[in-house]
Amino acid sequence: MSQPLHTLRQTVGAPSLMVLLPGAYMTAADFEQAGFFTAVAKRRLALDLVAVDLDLEAISGGTALPAVQAEIIAPARRQGYQKIWLGGISLGGLLSLCHNADTPGSVDGLCLLAPYPGSRLTTNAIARAGGLEQWQPTPEELSDPEFRMWRWLQAPPADFPAFVGYGSDDRFAAGMKQIAACFPATAGLAIPGGHDWPVWQVLWEHFLDSGLLLR
Repeated sequence: MSQPLHTLRQTVGAPSLMVLLPGAYMTAADFEQAGFFTAVAKRRLALDLVAVDLDLEAISGGTALPAVQAEIIAPARRQGYQKIWLGGISLGGLLSLCHNADTPGSVDGLCLLAPYPGSRLTTNAIARAGGLEQWQPTPEELSDPEFRMWRWLQAPPADFPAFVGYGSDDRFAAGMKQIAACFPATAGLAIPGGHDWPVWQVLWEHFLDSGLLLR
């Protein structure tokens, strides 16, 4: 029997909840240590936070995201949260997109910081097709969550709020720019820097100050 997910929470009885998924080799505690919780508290935002530890083996085995849904998101709905956002850094951003694609309606918005665009196998297949608009996924491709994510990105709901932020010097910046282009122009933000915490901290503060949470 698998162990329950380990989480870190900051709750003030707010009507909105943000669920944060870590990048590879990160933990829930990294969000707290990087000041993500403090940034929300300092602004006195009506937002509860829960950061999640995810095991790489559970991610590759396909059990991590169902556990997030069953142990965190679904109970939060029953508790009466008006809005539930899902977000993450790097691999956590990819997982947020994958979960949203496979579980439509489970969350009300996405906060994606330097979202990993997927393996080269995935991104190269789309590029060979002439880009996302021309790409027509095969049934075999749609057995892979990364390809299902990109299929969802071909036509996300026009009113679905999403923030996509990344460093312009990030080694995956081209793919991140492509993700951001799938959403309204106000949702994408590139700032100087690479794939590291100083960039993600600034982007998190940009998101908190953007007003997206209030829409």
